[in-house]
Amino acid sequence: MLSLGLFLSACSAYKIDIQQGNAFDREDFAELRVGMNQRQVTFLLGTPMIKDPFHPDRWDYVYTFQPGGKPMVKQHLTLWFEGEKLVKIDDSHVARETLPSRSPNKLRHVTGGGGGGGHGH
Repeated sequence: MLSLGLFLSACSAYKIDIQQGNAFDREDFAELRVGMNQRQVTFLLGTPMIKDPFHPDRWDYVYTFQPGGKPMVKQHLTLWFEGEKLVKIDDSHVARETLPSRSPNKLRHVTGGGGGGGHGH
């Protein structure tokens, strides 16, 4: 019975990391610019978590991360488009210092062309 109690207490000591939403890194965020088209933004950040059908010109990227029982980190990036062109970036709810750096196997660059195909995430 004692061994069962020790086993259960050891199992409850580990808390998993919980990650939800659109994860992007510092380098992705630094490349984001007004004037990009929707394909370029999607290539850079992925498909937005929230695309409001009543406001298709607004894209919301929402991300939460709670590392193993520690306080939750929340990020919320809102982008506005006119037609296909990015015209406004609201990053007031993005804590840049908490964004991770890009891993070495995720090197890419978004150019001014047509967007460039697939998505690197």
